[in-house]
Amino acid sequence: MKRNLEQLKNNVITLRFGVIFFCLDKVLFRTDRHITFNNIFYFFKYSITNSRKKGGIIIHTEKIRQLARSMRDEMIEMRRYLHRHPELSYQEHETADFIQKKLREYGIPYRSEIAGTGILGIIKGKHEGRTVALRADMDALPIQEENDHSYVSVHEGVMHACGHDAHMAMLLGAAKILKNLQDEIYGTVLLVFQPAEEKSPVGGAIPMMEAGVFEDFMPDVIYAQHVWPYLPAGQIGIRDREMLGASDNFKVILKGVGGHASLPHLTTDPVVTAGFLIVSLQTIVSRSLDPRHPSVLTIGSIHGGTAHNVIGNTVTLEGSIRTFGEDTRKRIKERFYEITTNVAEMYNNEVEIDYQEGYPATVNTPRWARLARRSAQNLFGKDATPMIEPAMASEDFSRFLEKIPGAYIFLGAQMENSEEQKGLHDPRFNINEEVLPMGAAFLAKVAIDTLNELKENTIRIWID
Repeated sequence: MKRNLEQLKNNVITLRFGVIFFCLDKVLFRTDRHITFNNIFYFFKYSITNSRKKGGIIIHTEKIRQLARSMRDEMIEMRRYLHRHPELSYQEHETADFIQKKLREYGIPYRSEIAGTGILGIIKGKHEGRTVALRADMDALPIQEENDHSYVSVHEGVMHACGHDAHMAMLLGAAKILKNLQDEIYGTVLLVFQPAEEKSPVGGAIPMMEAGVFEDFMPDVIYAQHVWPYLPAGQIGIRDREMLGASDNFKVILKGVGGHASLPHLTTDPVVTAGFLIVSLQTIVSRSLDPRHPSVLTIGSIHGGTAHNVIGNTVTLEGSIRTFGEDTRKRIKERFYEITTNVAEMYNNEVEIDYQEGYPATVNTPRWARLARRSAQNLFGKDATPMIEPAMASEDFSRFLEKIPGAYIFLGAQMENSEEQKGLHDPRFNINEEVLPMGAAFLAKVAIDTLNELKENTIRIWID
């Protein structure tokens, strides 16, 4: 009885402070909420405390902000080092060495060489609790960088053109923050550094899980974030369900009978077959699917023939298919095979089809997406989480979400001059580095909030 009364007293005290801070917020800081780019100012200047109390332990949002701000220069340095030294999928050896060096520097134990180059950092809080995982991808792309800044890639034909360098830097930043707050954490935070995200359809998530990355600590919830150049710096894009589409790839080889361009009647021209096939495949999305279910079918490559006066023997087509729902995904595959085989037969061509099912759709767990949204709003303000549409890009993180509840989040990283911003996978891609401490703070905050949410018999006070 006495303990219950003491707990009630503590909750009342927490609520009183919450009301006070809420009122101060509304009176003193309301004007900042009306400026979108001011989310960055909000992060660096605004000092309202979000508290969660049990047994005298208080997690301060402002403390997370301060630690993130103090790491700004270090995270920029880490990101630029990783950008200068990009490595392709399953070749991330130098990258892995760098991550391990930083984890040792922070005093964080880890496991290495998981599925080749994967790493698992482990931060055990002082208090017993559940487990949350934070994931960052490690690999770069086979792209020749065309930027002229001081930290351009030193590896010919390899570039961090998808922000994975930033993802690793922010996760390392979050790791240092969480290590500093270790005495205030209920449970365990796992730091998952994953190789080969760009290596569809295999990827790195399944190999890491098959290699036992979670054999000692099975996460209750898992998160990942991706820098998003299509959102202003400081905005956080979170959807309750679909974030990214499934990605399937195909290769079709049409085999005909070649000959002289002046004697087409003696040939079975695969170029003509390919032309009809391209047009016919476009009818799958427009005529075979429910228009309320978005999907994309793209022919990205076509090769055939050797000279202007020669009808070649083969034509090769390659392309990509993006969907959200599994029913839509299956329907497209069925129609793809039907149309391709029938068109080839109609024009007396043989056909080989290599259809590879890649990453599934990235679908958030509503409960944890909503919690992530609250965490972001508490850090950066109510205006920091605009409504966004799902993207047709794909992500290996979807494999984790098939096994573990969680959420995938976009971190707006648009350059200050948005006209200079290049998109993902562009040889001139770059980000606004001022978002690095924001991303680190968010990862640390959402990890702590999630562990507190998972804690049994916890009374929660949210100050927005």
